[in-house]
Amino acid sequence: MDYDRYHLSWKERGKYLAEGTFLCGITSYVFYRNWKAFLIFLPFGILFPEIKKKELKKKRKERLASEFKEGIRVLSSSLGAGYSIEHAFIHSAEELKAVFGSDSLIVREFSHIAQQLQWNRPVEELLQDFGRRSGLEDIRNFSQVFQAAKRSGGHLSSIMDYTAGIIRDKIQVQEDIQAATASRRMEQKVMSVLPYGVALYVDAASPGFFQVMYTTGTGRLVMTVCLGIYAAALVLADRILDIEV
Repeated sequence: MDYDRYHLSWKERGKYLAEGTFLCGITSYVFYRNWKAFLIFLPFGILFPEIKKKELKKKRKERLASEFKEGIRVLSSSLGAGYSIEHAFIHSAEELKAVFGSDSLIVREFSHIAQQLQWNRPVEELLQDFGRRSGLEDIRNFSQVFQAAKRSGGHLSSIMDYTAGIIRDKIQVQEDIQAATASRRMEQKVMSVLPYGVALYVDAASPGFFQVMYTTGTGRLVMTVCLGIYAAALVLADRILDIEV
């Protein structure tokens, strides 16, 4: 699996296409009340699955990083217990199944590595391939340290234990940041739909209140400016909450 690529299923594509079309429809209704505006926005709705694809790819990488943090702990413990490299991956995969399930990303990767080792493929090559496909700096660094330690003939288990500790600490910091900003992310989602809710509520409570905004040139210009500010606020909020370590 190449983690830098995400392939939407037909079900997912249909779901996000419907969501994008609905978003275009509600936006054109709230800001313009004009079917021509809907046709102008429609291409953005068609591209909405591609936008969601990036979000889903990011979430998958975050899940892989979280599972990898536990995976290298188990792997380091197995090496420290005297297992060979091949049996360390087999034992780690079995232990991780109890934690994440047999369909988890890290179990699949460790099981794949263990299987390839049985076919006499070098572990350095397999870890390097895993690091390349993962698109995660921590996994690439781990594969490079593992390769250097094995070539140098040093005490592999102690080197891996030290390296795993550093990588786990870094991933833990990332998870702590995600947990600390979870409430802010929820607030951002609520605020992103609030303008639509307010506009629809006012329109239902006082029909015709916004009529001047949809029937005059000045009103359309004001609504266009409001839409631009709203879109800029969404982008800015997403960047503020996207904290990397």
